Amino acid sequence: MPYTAPLRDFRFLLEHVVGFPAVQATARFAETTPDLTEAILSEAGKLCETEIAPLQRVGDLHPARLENGVVRTSPGYAEGYGAIAEGGWVGMSADPAFGGMGLPMALTTCMNEMLSSACLSLQLAPLMTQGQIEALEAHASEEIKALYLPKLVSGEWSGTMNLTEPQAGSDVGALSTKAVPNGDGTYAITGQKIYISWGDNDFTENVCHLVLARLPDGGPGTKGISLFLVPKRLPDAEGAAGMANSLKVVSLEHKMGLHGSPTAVMQYDGATGWLVGPEHGGMRAMFTMMNNARLGVGVQGIGVAEAAYQHALHYAQERKQGRTPIEDEATILAHADVRRMLLTMRAETFAARAIALSTAVATDMSDATGSGQWAARAALLTPICKAYGTETGIRVSDLGLQVHGGMGVIEETGAAQFLRDVRVTAIYEGTNGIQAMDLVGRKLSDGGEAMARLLDEIETLAETARASLPDLAEPVWQACETLRETTEALVAETRLNARFAGASPFLAATARVLGGHAHLAAALAEGGSGPRSDLARFFVLRLLPEHAALARQALAGDKDLYALSAEDLVA
Repeated sequence: MPYTAPLRDFRFLLEHVVGFPAVQATARFAETTPDLTEAILSEAGKLCETEIAPLQRVGDLHPARLENGVVRTSPGYAEGYGAIAEGGWVGMSADPAFGGMGLPMALTTCMNEMLSSACLSLQLAPLMTQGQIEALEAHASEEIKALYLPKLVSGEWSGTMNLTEPQAGSDVGALSTKAVPNGDGTYAITGQKIYISWGDNDFTENVCHLVLARLPDGGPGTKGISLFLVPKRLPDAEGAAGMANSLKVVSLEHKMGLHGSPTAVMQYDGATGWLVGPEHGGMRAMFTMMNNARLGVGVQGIGVAEAAYQHALHYAQERKQGRTPIEDEATILAHADVRRMLLTMRAETFAARAIALSTAVATDMSDATGSGQWAARAALLTPICKAYGTETGIRVSDLGLQVHGGMGVIEETGAAQFLRDVRVTAIYEGTNGIQAMDLVGRKLSDGGEAMARLLDEIETLAETARASLPDLAEPVWQACETLRETTEALVAETRLNARFAGASPFLAATARVLGGHAHLAAALAEGGSGPRSDLARFFVLRLLPEHAALARQALAGDKDLYALSAEDLVA
């Protein structure tokens, strides 16, 4: 079925829920007027609906393949990527000095969600490049910026991120890839990297790899790691892609989903690279790209959730089965449990989208004002966005399959593809467990101040809404208080492993409260009566109460997790 971009939701959230007018009011983003915003959203939606969405099934049925050392992409992907690049969509938020649009991350987030809904496998290509652009803007030398950024921004060249090795997954500090100075300002990079999304393609002139490696004097662990830019083809004197570098794609992974996205094993054999950032400062530079990617991956989950919801709704509107409680409605849409599933899908997607856009707005406000509090807000929301956004994609896709009944597991319907494609998003760019540990670790290391400021805002809105919407405002306020008490208890917990034991439920509880806040804000903006208010009541009545059980889990400590020995688990 065709995909329809959720432009009304984007407009409503930007204007009424996530505070985008404050971004437009800054000097940096003053040119992002309401008219320009509308034009950007409309054109992005049109591109995704008409040119990218038809590639969704094509990539799944005709995967990327490696032929004689050359990656061949799925039919139509070259044209689809070309349309993205030619429209300037790769460099939406990039510096205009290098050809970018200089638009707020909030609008890039809307675009990335639509691309993810339309064809997640293809969307990964520009997402990786966007992260590389941001890393180079922040950490590269002026010479590297001048040479590489215009081509990355235009989409002529593409970018990747190379962290993982067979023995170094989440433990990046265990990597063994080496970088040896060549004596001319370049370095010889040797090693193997795995799980490299879009490690190569047949439609850009060059593929630029950001590679983590260790210099000869680099110490053990992450503090001894440096970051290098290693292009597939070495730029010639004119800056064009020239002779081949000493690197190659060894193989492509055979994955459960994302078949159109070539996930490569990369081999570097003394490949020429250039240092990005200071020696031994690779993790700081790479985290710039990773934080961009974590917001982007959360948005991937939300995009798939939207597409899976539309797919399931379309099926429910046509499928007739059994007697229904509504006399003039013969389709399964009238059955209570199908309604429950569809409303859950829609309510979760709205909440996750609001959290993602709030993260993007905080990033924009930090960039525009230099405010430390906005930077702390963006940092706090990023792991929540990544984990909840991807979990929403998985849950909604699973429910969409269930709405289809037996037809859901028949590949021809396309329902199963959403779940197969989105499942990995909870794993890459830092597993969701790592996101939760980051939330209760680094993000509460300020004594919980950033979280307290966020909770204050939620309670202020709930107090404002008490007079007109008491049925929504009071549960949100109470849930916020529960989360505040839970946060304070975690901050007081001195044993880090006890925090980690409750990290995932704490993140889930936080997402529930943030979702309730977003739905309350939507209902308030609508005046308390209408479809958004009804959806808010569904979320507050049926989903928000989960926060209480999650909060109790968050404070359960770690003793029960270790009560069974390794031998007991085997037995």
